Amino acid sequence: MVGTLYGIGVGPGDPELITVKAFRRLKDSPVIAYPKKRKGSKSYAHKIIDVYVNPAEKEMLGLVFPMSKDKSILEREWSITVETVWSRLQEGKDVAFVTEGDPLLYSTFIHMMNLMKVRYPEVPIQTVPGISSINGAASRLGLPLADGDEHVAIVPATDDYEAMKKVIIENDCVVFIKVAKVMNPLIRILKELDLMNKASVVTKVTSEEEIVWNVEELGDAELEYLTLMVVRK
Repeated sequence: MVGTLYGIGVGPGDPELITVKAFRRLKDSPVIAYPKKRKGSKSYAHKIIDVYVNPAEKEMLGLVFPMSKDKSILEREWSITVETVWSRLQEGKDVAFVTEGDPLLYSTFIHMMNLMKVRYPEVPIQTVPGISSINGAASRLGLPLADGDEHVAIVPATDDYEAMKKVIIENDCVVFIKVAKVMNPLIRILKELDLMNKASVVTKVTSEEEIVWNVEELGDAELEYLTLMVVRK
């Protein structure tokens, strides 16, 4: 019998923000898969579940996901990753793949799920929703994302100045993710639209490493990948 692949959302950073169902799946699954950094340090998702998982009782399956735009490299590495997970599933073992936030919102698990469906359609796949960094930021900042008939947008930030400006103009609230590399153009847009006082920037929200930035003082600050901006008009 083939094991089940679970996509487990473990929340934005605070270990107490995982769900009871996520906790149960972690306890019941013999294999815990997680994104692994090449240098061997623990991934963000792995750190979140540390308090719930005893490595001596589980197989901790670290999976390396390439940060590359080269299609051949991506296909090769993803093939290795899926086959690694499949080797456990075909033994009848359930595999819980942990991801920060929610497994179906800008998550590594999405590609894992899609590729597994293509190669091994017999594999049962289930997901456990998680609290995203977007919800975590709203809570941390005490900032309603939308009310009544207001529009809220979730947008991966890019260096397309006009596109980013347009999305702010057209929505009541915008959550920009992946802002680290494009903070300067975003700040220029905010200044142009006179919205500097309506923006908030948070890194690793709800975790012990959380930083809430003063947007006025950001300048050329080195921001980590897990940084987002909320613009609430």
